[in-house]
Amino acid sequence: MSSPHSQTGKFPKLLPAICGKYFTAIAAAMLINGSVVAAEGKPNPEKMQELQKIMQHQMMQMKPELQAKVKALSPKTKQLLMKILAQHSRYSDTATLRQVMTEVLADYQSMVSGIMTDNNEQAADSARRLANHRIPVGGLLPYLGLENINDERLAILSGFNDSVEGNAKKLAAAADAGDMTTAASLVGSISTGCVSCHAVFRGQPGRSNLLR
Repeated sequence: MSSPHSQTGKFPKLLPAICGKYFTAIAAAMLINGSVVAAEGKPNPEKMQELQKIMQHQMMQMKPELQAKVKALSPKTKQLLMKILAQHSRYSDTATLRQVMTEVLADYQSMVSGIMTDNNEQAADSARRLANHRIPVGGLLPYLGLENINDERLAILSGFNDSVEGNAKKLAAAADAGDMTTAASLVGSISTGCVSCHAVFRGQPGRSNLLR
């Protein structure tokens, strides 16, 4: 499997070891215990190498102050971030998080439309796209604010990820099986996960802190 950046030509052929030491062991542990494993239960070397390169590439794009915050994270938090990253196969070297979230909203609306019109294929495909949303340029961390790059704040990403992406995958499976009642019942949990994550990391879009 080629690098997700190979089509753009922007992914460096030789990455320096600037961040590899911080993530190699974490990636190995996560791949053993997570979903990116070979059939015999051993880490998939190709996947592990790809994941390490993605994280190194993202770190190289960060400013020094953000790099310092990421390096200071605990191994447990780094493992969580790697596990979330491993669930995605689409990456961008240009799209911002806001642009990615616009895509997610479109997929969400298409998913609901499929449920409301009893179009199980539309609902399933849209839910899968939502769950495997594009990762923005630089990864997720540059868009969360330096004040949120700490173990306590980032720990809650796991619950948000399960609520949104985890339930989207369940919805897709239910729609594939033609069980639109179960699919519909999962929409609320996905919405709650989205709103809860925004409440922590975003706030109301466009709101100015210069107004009384």
